[in-house]
Amino acid sequence: MIEAEERVFAALADSTRRKLLINLAESSPKTATQLAHEFPMTRQGIVKHLDLLAEAGLVRSQHLGRETRYSFTPEPLANVNEWVERVGALWDARLLRLKAFIESDQDVNDSKGDEP
Repeated sequence: MIEAEERVFAALADSTRRKLLINLAESSPKTATQLAHEFPMTRQGIVKHLDLLAEAGLVRSQHLGRETRYSFTPEPLANVNEWVERVGALWDARLLRLKAFIESDQDVNDSKGDEP
């Protein structure tokens, strides 16, 4: 699963690929030619980005005659979201431990101030 997550993160690292993915999430399927009309790059450039998105499982292609239509596939993002939530939970736990440590240290210092 780590390898799949790495491919997704690598695919999403590029702003053009993120924009393509959002475009397809909003209205797909689309051909590379249609996308090239919406982005400031060649059809070949679009296809290279779509290939990387497809390798990460974020886009699937369907051949219809001479056309290839690309559609958004959200499942890999759900896996990445689960990973982000796990990492977030680890950080939350660390912050709670830090808070408890600081508060217990303050309690000790406060009680020392009560002594003559």
